[in-house]
This record gives sequence, structure tokens and C-alpha cells, in this order.
Amino acid sequence: MSNAPSNLPASITLVGAGKMGSAMLSGWLAMGLPGQAVTILEPFPHADLVATCTKHGIALNPPAAARKSAEVLILAIKPQMLDTAAPDLAPLVGPGTLIISILAGKRIADLATRLTGTSSFVRAMPNTPAAIGRGITGVAASASVTSRQRAMTDALLGAVGAVEWLDSEALIDAVTAVSGSGPAYIFYLTEALAKAGEAAGLPADLAGRLARATVEGSGELMRLSPDLTPAKLRENVTSPGGTTAAALAVLMADDGLSPLMREAVAAALRRAGELSG
Repeated sequence: MSNAPSNLPASITLVGAGKMGSAMLSGWLAMGLPGQAVTILEPFPHADLVATCTKHGIALNPPAAARKSAEVLILAIKPQMLDTAAPDLAPLVGPGTLIISILAGKRIADLATRLTGTSSFVRAMPNTPAAIGRGITGVAASASVTSRQRAMTDALLGAVGAVEWLDSEALIDAVTAVSGSGPAYIFYLTEALAKAGEAAGLPADLAGRLARATVEGSGELMRLSPDLTPAKLRENVTSPGGTTAAALAVLMADDGLSPLMREAVAAALRRAGELSG
């Protein structure tokens, strides 16, 4: 533990160890959290998770009698599973427990009515690049969350990428619609670019490689150019009257990409609202 940040909790119970839960677990172990501090509740553990738990001494699905309240309880299950899981989780929540939820659409009020043993809740929305430590997570906290609990949240979520604290929980659904779901938009853009390449006459495998490398490289260029806005980077590629300008005239038309993206984000925002309750 000597190399681990001092603001890590003494004990964590992770409920749900799918892609996002497993990504967080990997980040915690990489930053020095001892496996003995972690308990995982996952009804369908995959082979890699079982191997990780065995290697690091992590308690995986201990019997109910052996479960204790943890300093931090992290909910990484599907939002629709909350009602089913809550009765079994309630005994694990003590007055000092911090609950961190990554359940899309589930408000702090929704959690508080089901897990009544604490008043300390953090609602978070990470995204899948967390799997490689390059995620970004929007975070909102209940009024009872202490400065230590905020520091623990920063440490735990910061293990998989950047953390952005929000002034209001009301912004979480918008974060979900932009960065939470956003990687899927980028992947689909890559698919669409490859298909357009095929339509222009390129072999499918070559079009796929060109599209993928272009998106990968553009993202890395943007990361390494923090002083340049996306608009400026776009302008740097665009010669007046050239091929890029011709393509952008289509994408930037009144019925082009921008209104379509607004519609897509609005649809995700509506769905997040439907998942609440």
C-alpha cells in the first residue's frame, strides 16, 4: 500500500464487474490498492475476473454472513437491476458508507429511497475509454458527502481517467448523452467513414484501415494540442476551395452533422430520463 495514494478507502465493495466495473478494478490495483481491501459481488463472473481475484486475494461473492459494510460501495450494475439488488445491498450500507453509482438515469433520490443507511451519495458517469485509463467521468455529490469522501471519489474514478465535478446533478444526464454514450458515436463515425470509402471505390479492408487510423490519429493530435480548439484543428486541415472544404460544405450544411448530433444527444438525454425512478 506504500505506493498507493493516501486518499484511497480502506474497504470497497464493488457491485457489478462487467466492462466498466472491471476497468475500474484494474485501475485501482494498478495504483496500489491491495486486493484484500476489495469485495466484489458479481453473479456471473467471467474467467478473467476470477483469475484476477485469485491473484490479488479479492473476495469474490462471499456468503451473505461474511459481508460487511464498506467505506465505499460502488454500484456498477445495469440501471434496471437496482430494484432487484437493493434488498441484498441494504445490509452493506452503514452510516459512514459512501455510495458511488454509475447507473445511467438513476438519480441520487432514487438511490436514497432504496439504500437508506447512508446519506452520502455520488452519482458518476464514466465512459468506456476507462478500460485503457483514458476515460472521463462527470460526477455530482449529495450535500452530505465530506471532503474526504470527495477525495476518495477523485482517487477511485481518477484511476481510469479525468474527473469533472458538476455543480448540479441535473447535468449528469447531459454528461451521459455526450461523453457517456459518446464513444459509440465516434465508433459509428469510423464505420460510416469506412463505408463511404468503399462507396468511393476502395477495397473494404483498406477503407476500414484508413478510417480507423484517421480517427485514431486525429484524436491523438487533438490530445497533444491542448491549446488548439477542435475548430482550429479543423481549419488547419482545410484549404480554401480544396477537397476538405468541399466535404465540409456537406457536413456543415444546415441539415448536416451538427443538427444530427444535437438530435442524437437529445435522444440519449430523453432515454436517461426514462431510466430514472
